[in-house]
Order: sequence, then structure tokens, then C-alpha cells
Amino acid sequence: MSETAVEKQSFATYKKNNTIEEGDNVVMYLSKENMSIIRVKDGEYFNCKFGSYKHSDMIGLEYGTKLGSNTGRGFLYLLYPTPELWTLVLPHRTQILYIADISFVMNYLNLKPGMSMIESGTGSGSFSHSIARTLAPHGHLYTFEYHQERVNAAKKEFEEHGLSDMVTLRCRDVCKDGFELEDKVDAIFLDLPAPWEAVASAKKAFKQNKVGKICTFSPCIEQISRTVTALNEHGFVDIQMYECLIRFNEIRVIPMWTIDEAMEKQRAIEKKRKRATPRVVPADNNNAQEGESSSSSGHINKSAKVEPSVDDSNQSSAAATPNSTTGSEMEDSVSTTVSTPVIGSETTASAAEAEPRERIEPKNVVVTRLPAEQRGHTSYLMFATFTPATQGPSLTETKAAAAAAAASSSAPAK
Repeated sequence: MSETAVEKQSFATYKKNNTIEEGDNVVMYLSKENMSIIRVKDGEYFNCKFGSYKHSDMIGLEYGTKLGSNTGRGFLYLLYPTPELWTLVLPHRTQILYIADISFVMNYLNLKPGMSMIESGTGSGSFSHSIARTLAPHGHLYTFEYHQERVNAAKKEFEEHGLSDMVTLRCRDVCKDGFELEDKVDAIFLDLPAPWEAVASAKKAFKQNKVGKICTFSPCIEQISRTVTALNEHGFVDIQMYECLIRFNEIRVIPMWTIDEAMEKQRAIEKKRKRATPRVVPADNNNAQEGESSSSSGHINKSAKVEPSVDDSNQSSAAATPNSTTGSEMEDSVSTTVSTPVIGSETTASAAEAEPRERIEPKNVVVTRLPAEQRGHTSYLMFATFTPATQGPSLTETKAAAAAAAASSSAPAK
């Protein structure tokens, strides 16, 4: 019997069977702010706030499955690892590029499948994964990193993610030693502390018979200034700089009142206020006895009992306590409160029949509002174009040649 071939997972493309198999990477999605990535191994567990999840229970399920925990307290989604999700869950070894910058850079570099590109430095590999997927299946990425430990970690990740065939990773300080590539690539991305030192080597790495694009990623404007000078000296054209900012818009639904609707609403409020009538709330027997004793001794009891109800009837609002003799004594022993009419009374019912209350519904309008604070920029993005028609000797080379010619002409003839 022939065994079914296991399809190898790759971050550059989706699996045809869309099924989780042992050794696959799976993104455990609890929420937008809570994600992690695991490598499925039979016998192991994934633990989170909802409980424990067996890796063996995931094998054979389709990507996108909603899986409940063993405790029944919650669930998570099993997602296929893409470069976008990898950017959100990767272990940070350096500062990384996020999707806002990644999409902008890839668009301006005009990356397409089958192209070749240089990236320096590799860092945590966030941008490397997006580049590899874009250039797949026949393109190639040359990525450089000067730190050996980061090179080892990135190399392991490229192998586990099925990208090692289309990515060449080298440990090299390109600012000092250059790329050692000539007439090889269509685009170059430099995320370096001194990108101007790599411009001369980058010029040689471009395919000399085609138009190429270069991009630098620098946090300081001083770096941009020095890089612009180097690009001009080496004949690059169409130099532009951009700053990528993320702006979140808060969406709200608010009522939009017309003048007539606002006036009608105000009249309804005034009518409701006028319908409220005062009501005298008698105190309990104990307070009444205390009031009687206080009155006999020449003191007035000002304590009162407050109730949030109002009587709209035409009966007298002055009700004396059992031991009271006159209305004036009763007013000294109780207090009055004002509240809304009691629903159900005859007067209120008749008023409601005479004046039906209409509910005014305004037109709702959706508006957006920017937050008071905006996130600062990550870095400046600068782009330039390599054009073969303009690639004669650089300004530095021209000056050196002129100086050499002047020196030879001033030398005495033998």
C-alpha cells in the first residue's frame, strides 16, 4: 500500500488540502490582541486562560476551525500562518516593520513574482516573509544580517516555514564589505544605521540593463540627508521621501435635529415640567407623635419623608395627622416634595387623552472623529531609481579622474 504524501507547509502559499498535520505551524487566535504560534506535535499541549488544548486534537482539522477548550470556558481559532500574522506573533529580536510600512514599500518598489531582491538587514524576519511570498515561486531574496545569533535564528525560521529554497541568508556587514553581488537584482531595501555607506555596492548589484528601485528605512532625518547626498553622487534619480503614519478614526452615530424638531422637543419638556404638582407626604406615626410633643413644648419638628411620586387629583394636599388640630400645625410637622404625576390617576389619564405625547425621532448621522493623540512615525522611507541610461561615472569617480588628470598634466616632463 502506498502512503499518502504529506504536503509541506510554506508561508509563501496555502496548502491545497487546508488540513493541519503534525509538524505544521498554527496561529492560535484568541483575539486581535492575543495570538501566538505553535508547531503541532503529537502529545504536547497548548495552555491559555481558557484551558488546555491537545495538539493531537488539532491534527486532521481544517485551518479556520473554531476549537473549544477542555474546560468549556472559551474557544480559539486555528489559523493558517501568513506573513501578515507572522508579523504579529514573531519573537522580536530587533525593531520590525509592520503591515502599514511593508505594503507601502512593496508597492513603491514594484515587486512582482519572479523578481530578485536584496534586503539588509534581516532583523526579526518580518519583512523577509512578505518579500518571499511576493517573489514566489521563481523569484529570489538575498538577505544580509551582521549579527551571527540573529542569522542562526532567522535561518531556522526560514527552514521551518518552507522559505529556504527562495531565500539566501548571509552574515555580513554590508556597510564595510559590500554585497559582493553584481548585475543580480531588481530592487534593494536598506534598513541600516548608515545606509549611505552601502549605496556604491548597491549600484553594482542592480541589473545593469534594467531600471531598478532602492528604498532606505531610517529613523533620523540626518541619516536621510547623508543618504540623499550619496544617491546623487552615484547617479540615482527620482529621489523621494515619505513618512508613514497610522491614524485611527473613531466612528459615532449622533442625532441630527432640525430647528423645528428641536423646538418641539423643548416644548414637550416644558409641558412635562408643568404637569408636575406638589404633594404633601405625611410622616409616620412616630414622627407625628414626636411632632406633637415638640409642638406642645414650643419647638417645631422639621423632619420629613420624601417619596418620588405626585398625586394629580383635585383633593386637598394638606392632610392632618391623627393628633393634629389645625392645618398650620400640620404644615410645621411635615415637609413637601415635588415630583412627576402618578401614572394611573384619573386626572393624568384624562390629560394624556387630551394631549397625546408624540415621540420625536431625529435623523441619525454617522460621523468620524480623530483621537486627541496620534502615534508617532516609525521611520522615514526614501525611494530612488536606478536608470541605466544615466549610469555613467559617479560624481566621486568624475572628481577623482579630474584630479588625477590635473596631477598628471602638472607633473614635469622628463
